Amino acid sequence: MLRSYIERFLEEDLGEWDDSNSILPDVHVDACITCKEECILAGLEEVSELFEYLDVNANPLFDDGEYAPAGAEVVALNGSARNILRGERVALNMLGRMSGIATLTRECVLRAQKVRIACTRKTTPGFRYFEKKAVLIGGGDTHRFNLSGAVMIKDNHIAIMGLENAIKEARRRASFTKRIEVEVEDLDTMVRAAELGADIIMFDNMDPEDIKRGVAMLDEMGIRPRVILEASGGINPGNLEAYASTGVDVISMGALTRSARWIDFSMEVRNR
Repeated sequence: MLRSYIERFLEEDLGEWDDSNSILPDVHVDACITCKEECILAGLEEVSELFEYLDVNANPLFDDGEYAPAGAEVVALNGSARNILRGERVALNMLGRMSGIATLTRECVLRAQKVRIACTRKTTPGFRYFEKKAVLIGGGDTHRFNLSGAVMIKDNHIAIMGLENAIKEARRRASFTKRIEVEVEDLDTMVRAAELGADIIMFDNMDPEDIKRGVAMLDEMGIRPRVILEASGGINPGNLEAYASTGVDVISMGALTRSARWIDFSMEVRNR
């Protein structure tokens, strides 16, 4: 984790004077962080770096990506009482948010079986790196990190400049290393995008039966082997298996970050 992240997170939480912790005697204590519910852990690396910055010894008792049962101690701490409590809320927030995303991602990966599960750019401003890292820890795919990671031609691009012109301009401007993805909402647009050489076709907000028909059409055209197919839009753990059975290669889910609930962690000082 970059030092700038640590300092920004601590500045936000401590404020100007940290009146709450400055009253403490500067003594050394032991403490532990415990997960209060079962989860897939994520954020342990960041928590260790946070406490290292505060000159506190942090010993993770699990690895990121491991399952932890409810009640498990996940990090042991030793150091200045003031500094341990100064890092407490930032550490618990990061663990709670990242572990929640990793846990939901792992559930979806298991439900989808051989279909790749990816997240989207529906992330918390300023926290995208950590949310996408949590998806990766949970076994998912990070998709493009930002608008420069790949060229995605969406409905508004097509409305402004037309599909053919958009693909031509993307080929002209983007590096040869970058793939071009086209978002389609019907099978006619899918066919046109495939014929115009799109590398990836995303079925956006289409029902599973229509997607199945689209995959079959591309098979019949002999195009299926050279194009990556992705489904997205309105997909959640409840309907995930239906989309996974359509024949697509990737399912991208805004729900991985938008709908993941936080996992409850706590920190307790053990002794002086």
